[in-house]
Amino acid sequence: MAYEIPVTQARAELAELINRVVYGGERVVVTRHGKPLVALVSAADLQRLEESEAGAEDGAEEQVISTVSAVHTMPSVPEDRGRFGLAAEYRGPDVPPRH
Repeated sequence: MAYEIPVTQARAELAELINRVVYGGERVVVTRHGKPLVALVSAADLQRLEESEAGAEDGAEEQVISTVSAVHTMPSVPEDRGRFGLAAEYRGPDVPPRH
């Protein structure tokens, strides 16, 4: 759970807040008008966050690659062409037109 403190108070108590984060293992959220503005976290917490972000990006990239590799073309089914209103069909120069 993070400790919240208004920015005006945080300015006056910065040294104490840093000690709470580094030695007490706390996380401090500095607020302005009751809304979170910044967070003070230990360097170890920041490193873990950055590593998890990098791992998430690698996992997302691999997921996209596996999804794209799983996509393949499906052959069209001739009996469905009338159902979808095929307007024209190229049959080649040697095939007479159907009526």
